Amino acid sequence: MYNRDLILSIDNGTQSLRAMLFDSAGNIVIKEKVEFAPYFSEKPGRAEQDPQIFWNALCAACKKIWQKGDYQKRIAGAALTTQRATVVNVDKNGEPLRPAIIWLDQRKAGAIPTTSKGLEAFLKITGINKTVEPFRQKAKSNWIKYNQKDIWDNTYKYLLLSGYLTYKLTGEFKDSSACQVGYLPFNYKKNKWEKKQNWKWKILGLEPNLMPKLYNPGKVIGVITKKASQASGIPEAIPLIACAADKACEVLGTGSVTPNACCISYGTTATINITEKKYIKPSFLLPAYPAAIPEHYLLEEQIYRGYWMISWFKEEFGYKEKLKAKQLCVAPEVLFDKLIKDIPPGSMGLMLQPYWTPGIKYPGPEAKGAVIGFGDVHTKGYFYKAILEGLAYGLREGKEKLEKRTKQKTTKLYITGGGSQSDQTMQITADIFGMNATRGSVYETSGLGAAIIAAVGLNLHKDWYSAIEAMTATGEVFKPSRKNYDIYNRLYQKVYKKMYKRLKPFYKDIKKITGYP
Repeated sequence: MYNRDLILSIDNGTQSLRAMLFDSAGNIVIKEKVEFAPYFSEKPGRAEQDPQIFWNALCAACKKIWQKGDYQKRIAGAALTTQRATVVNVDKNGEPLRPAIIWLDQRKAGAIPTTSKGLEAFLKITGINKTVEPFRQKAKSNWIKYNQKDIWDNTYKYLLLSGYLTYKLTGEFKDSSACQVGYLPFNYKKNKWEKKQNWKWKILGLEPNLMPKLYNPGKVIGVITKKASQASGIPEAIPLIACAADKACEVLGTGSVTPNACCISYGTTATINITEKKYIKPSFLLPAYPAAIPEHYLLEEQIYRGYWMISWFKEEFGYKEKLKAKQLCVAPEVLFDKLIKDIPPGSMGLMLQPYWTPGIKYPGPEAKGAVIGFGDVHTKGYFYKAILEGLAYGLREGKEKLEKRTKQKTTKLYITGGGSQSDQTMQITADIFGMNATRGSVYETSGLGAAIIAAVGLNLHKDWYSAIEAMTATGEVFKPSRKNYDIYNRLYQKVYKKMYKRLKPFYKDIKKITGYP
């Protein structure tokens, strides 16, 4: 006799897929991970991947779990969370027509025909045309439509990765409303597709019939088909619960769901989020994203390619540490943490601005990375610590912007993502923010967030807040050093916050002269 007391949580990230079984107390019963290349690139700035890679990884990770125990009969339901803004064009049979365009892709659509004189006049009169144009250029739907017409003409549905994997699992073109983050005609305030007459459809070259049907988090979105069960081993007919995008699930998994709490995710993109019941845009014309809890919103500031910089640094400068780490059977980060342990706060004046890849609006499309203050004392350890400090400075600046928008001070700081596993990163963040920094009780906070949503949808808990209370816990707390905070605060106020403004003209000249990016 088996009790259906476990939740299958699937988390498809940028570089790996994790399949996990959680119990109703938020404990990980078992976890399996399948890694894959984040993307391939045929031209500079492009990032694509065969969608089958993701589905194969999902099936492989699940099968690894079934090989380690008789868990299938205990599964009550499943939840799926994925990387944001990765798009897949499929035909009527759900077969991909081209590689998925990954969220890291930087291509632009180029010349786009005028949608209509009336619409163009409206955009110009309202003053939003300058913001809309980058939105229109960066929309992958426009690039495909005007560069791969045959593919676009044969596209039956234009899906995010979450929608594609939902189809593979259920056989239906559906998705969660809380996964709709990207260049899409989505009404973020009402959490549904825009009305057919809304200008966003024209700007993005899309039609309502191309989009999947949306369900709110916690609702049953479908059941596992026989075909999906045969491929993955997930029991046939168990319910799949509509979930949320990975960042939203991370926030939920830390329990950071009140406006006085902020959640940092040290992931490929480093983000800071505040949860609000009221719809508040974090900045002009940039929306608040759907939170994992219905009728809640995430105000977000991000550093594009944030913690990816650590991977970049290890690849470019950490060969010796990677080799030694392999010999010692430890993660390279362990050795890098030791490398910077005795480096003083502020890295002896080495200051880094972490805009290795700029975002759309913040700080600006011309932004580039910068490092100032080099001296003969500085080694690669100093550079590594300067990256960590630069990321924390940037996220502190994001926190202050969000506080201005919400008119409320944050008093709690939760940290998740790969960087949260580093004690040095945790302490640096606490010192720069001048706040206690709390690590998630489990590393897989995105997977935990998905499991919480499923627990509510499966009635394993009576409501959202009882599920959060039962399934999340406080991890290790890092307290700020007053001495270190004083040093960091002076550097932040007198140097970091002035760097971008002073360097901006040079960034523009660099682009004019070199054409990059």
